Amino acid sequence: MIKIAIDAMGGDFGPEPIIEGVVLALEEKKFIPVLVGDKTEILSLLPQYYIDKVEIVESLDVIAMSDQATNALKRKDSSIYKAVELVRNKEADAVVSAGHSGATMTLATLRIGRLPHISKPALATLMPSTSDTKPLVLDVGAVTDCTPQNLYEFGAMGEAYVQKILGVKSPRVGLLSNGSEDSKGNALTKEAFGLLKDLDGFVGNVEGKDIFNGTVNVIVCDGFTGNILLKTSEGVVTTVFDLMKQYIRKSLPAKIGALLMRKKVFVNMKKQIDKDEYGGAPLLGIDGCAIISHGASNSKAIKNAIFQAITYTQSDVNTVIEELLTHNK
Repeated sequence: MIKIAIDAMGGDFGPEPIIEGVVLALEEKKFIPVLVGDKTEILSLLPQYYIDKVEIVESLDVIAMSDQATNALKRKDSSIYKAVELVRNKEADAVVSAGHSGATMTLATLRIGRLPHISKPALATLMPSTSDTKPLVLDVGAVTDCTPQNLYEFGAMGEAYVQKILGVKSPRVGLLSNGSEDSKGNALTKEAFGLLKDLDGFVGNVEGKDIFNGTVNVIVCDGFTGNILLKTSEGVVTTVFDLMKQYIRKSLPAKIGALLMRKKVFVNMKKQIDKDEYGGAPLLGIDGCAIISHGASNSKAIKNAIFQAITYTQSDVNTVIEELLTHNK
């Protein structure tokens, strides 16, 4: 049975939402959670019925969000270090953490290790879209200073992930640039463009607006650009919903219309943009599986992060990544 190592102490709200998320996941799927953290606190939050359905690894050290990610390698008794080590030692199939994302990425990269043909891993996230399939953007923060080779590898990883996890038979891969013409871009994207041509699914440059309209399934960019894109998108979504609420309050017909649309339209919209629906972002390119959740994750997000880890483990994404990179060398 699949084992998922879970950093029970990471996250902004302590272990409670994480334990709740584990319980929700156990109600729907069969797997073995390995909870890493303060055993006494974990047992105090875990319902009696689930005590014999989990494994607990004791850890009394927690890497705080304010701590330096580079110190993570020295903190061998921390919950995230021990959770990652379980995957490194093949005692777990995947790790899920809502704790310090930099520490998780550092440990997963250096302790679990990279795939043979990957120079840098990439953090990937799904974005809302008007099409049926949500596009995958990578990198969104793992590698801020990228080389053209990094972007090429991101394209291969994204193509494999969308194909094996999202079920898109022939993914379309685009390179984020300041114009769709082949000649557009900076020195980095222009050189990466030539390398990405080796991917069967590469369709060329795409603009920011193409992220949300279903033009492509994978958007490749450096981690600096991707992180700004991600946070800007989250800010735009929040602003649009706040403006809608303001205008609805000022108009009686709008209030009536909002009530009529509440169940069908607003619920579906929220589901489309709700980060809790995905649970976390996979760190692609490591020789295993690591799902990095938002620090403010609730129980629903943790549950879905665990489901994502299970799906990833059951797939052959890493094998396909290696095949793509080996074939195109």
